[in-house]
Amino acid sequence: MHEPRERRRLFDHRALRSLRESNYRKFFTGHAISVVGTWMQRVAQDWLVLELTGSPVALGWTLAFQFLPTLVFGMWGGTLADRMDKRKVVMWTQGAQAVLALALGLLAAVGVVELWMIYGLALLLGCVTVLDLPARHGLVSEMVPPESIVNAQSLSSSVHNTGRLVGPAVAGITISLVGISAAFVVNSLSFVPVIIALRSIDPKTLYRGEPTARARGQVREALVYVWRRPRLRVTLLLVTVIALLGQNFRVVLPALAIDSLDGGASTYGTLMALLGLGAVVGALITAWLGGTSGGWVTGTALAFGVASMVGALAPGPWLIFALMVPLGITNTLFNTVARSTLQVDSSAALRGRLASLHAVVFLGSTPFGGPLLGWIVERWGPRAGLAVAGVSALAAAAAAFAWLHAIERRGRGG
Repeated sequence: MHEPRERRRLFDHRALRSLRESNYRKFFTGHAISVVGTWMQRVAQDWLVLELTGSPVALGWTLAFQFLPTLVFGMWGGTLADRMDKRKVVMWTQGAQAVLALALGLLAAVGVVELWMIYGLALLLGCVTVLDLPARHGLVSEMVPPESIVNAQSLSSSVHNTGRLVGPAVAGITISLVGISAAFVVNSLSFVPVIIALRSIDPKTLYRGEPTARARGQVREALVYVWRRPRLRVTLLLVTVIALLGQNFRVVLPALAIDSLDGGASTYGTLMALLGLGAVVGALITAWLGGTSGGWVTGTALAFGVASMVGALAPGPWLIFALMVPLGITNTLFNTVARSTLQVDSSAALRGRLASLHAVVFLGSTPFGGPLLGWIVERWGPRAGLAVAGVSALAAAAAAFAWLHAIERRGRGG
């Protein structure tokens, strides 16, 4: 059956070309609903921890528990994802996340929730993420032809960041008017559309090869593959530094809302929503113009460093709000370009493992970066957290640029 003419014309736009694929369009729609609930839960969980403890360090430890499984088991999650039907894996992992969200909502609703329970549920969510993240990113790459992978990853990033725009704002209002438990329940329900979308996908029309056979040394194979390709090594170096010191917004921004803006949950929600607005713009820029060259990777890292430093030095509250948008733009530009580089520069048989390797450094650094940034914020204030993000990103981008330039000169014999 042919697509309606109006729909074909709309998807002919360069930034939307992946939506021509029926499978991707179904997933895109369901995922767009789910991520709004996901961001509602993130804001609600952060605020719940602050209500219970008043400590940015406790926030950091919550993130540490959530992302510790990725650090320890992330590469094995990618290896499993490469061996399995990614569509079925994502259906199960999305369902498991719905159950965990509902459990936290019920505990908060009856007033028995304690910090150790939040830590425990965060750890379980992290265990699910070990398999969900590489399977999901690998599935996105299977829904479109190879020449559209960057576009599909960018559009998926735009969906994620639209959720970051809408979810925190809705969460702030929901917490203020209804109560914090409602945000967790809404998130649980938001997984239903994406599960329905995944069930409706026709596996025969996916752009995928045979699942990777079980064999020894598959994790080592992925590590060697990256090590032998300078651009992939540089990309992972930058992801490591920026994830470790630059992207712990859920530690820095709640403290910024309280200490610098004299606000509450709605103020934190507004900061996250503005960050999400910038992230949506950044994702659309990459969908339209983005590339995966070394210049794109280092340039977007540099831009993120500059935006973080300007945020740290912003003199007034309104300027702080305004600067969340460019911070979100540059953060998403870097993240999307880095993730797409790892997918485009790898063979189909390795995409799950390279997505996991990205997750290990992107999320697995949080058990170290979260508590560290929490300590810095608690000791010197939230602006110090933004300053650390800016300085580290600028230094890493400069080192990466010099490294790639030197390799290029050697390759030309200069």
